[in-house]
Amino acid sequence: MLEFYFSYCGVLKHLRSGALGGEMDRLAKHFFTLGYKRATAKIYLSRIARFSQFAATRCGPMPIHQDVVDSYLCTFTTDSPRIGAVSALGHALRVAPERFIASVPSVDADPDAPLLASFSDYLGRVRGLEPKTREGVLLGGRRFLDWFRHHHPGQDLEALAAEHVLAAVEHRLSLSATSGTRTAATSHIRTFLRFLCWAGHHDQDLAGVVPRTPHWRLAHLPPRLAWDDVRRAIDAIGATTPVDIRD
Repeated sequence: MLEFYFSYCGVLKHLRSGALGGEMDRLAKHFFTLGYKRATAKIYLSRIARFSQFAATRCGPMPIHQDVVDSYLCTFTTDSPRIGAVSALGHALRVAPERFIASVPSVDADPDAPLLASFSDYLGRVRGLEPKTREGVLLGGRRFLDWFRHHHPGQDLEALAAEHVLAAVEHRLSLSATSGTRTAATSHIRTFLRFLCWAGHHDQDLAGVVPRTPHWRLAHLPPRLAWDDVRRAIDAIGATTPVDIRD
């Protein structure tokens, strides 16, 4: 089943090695059955393969102990790749539980798990989002919570203020390289803040505090042109083909 996602013999050989090498075809079938897009499934399979190579150096063909999983997750210095690894290992645990001695840690183990579960239910039941779309918005909510817990430890969400929101948004935007990721980041934060108010976790809807970010492909063009330039562009368009007429 791996051949559906990867074609190079060297890559296939690498994927089928490691502590979970014998389970990779089952995992590929798992993602195919769930309807994951090919690009997304390849990302998950690659994440699992990286862990598989790491685990092979610690326990070889033996079942994978919790300490090995914890050691691997400690190699990540930032939240985003660590959360991605936890998500991928969750799939590995569901497909091949016999390869693990103890459960892979998941987001359910942290104190914000009930809140995020409620947020996920809100996204599906109230907002009507599909599972894959919910996954991205949930990650945005998780990142916002992580920032708030790190910078304001011990404070409840009721203490969340506009200046906190702006600081969190500024932090997320500093990590975004494109207009698309910036727009997604602010949209996810906005959705999470609306949920906090809707669910009674905060008495104000702070979504309006989140600034809107421009997102268009031609943003690098000047905002206006001289009329002579506009006239030349119009005159350059023919009127003989459907494309010309469309333009």
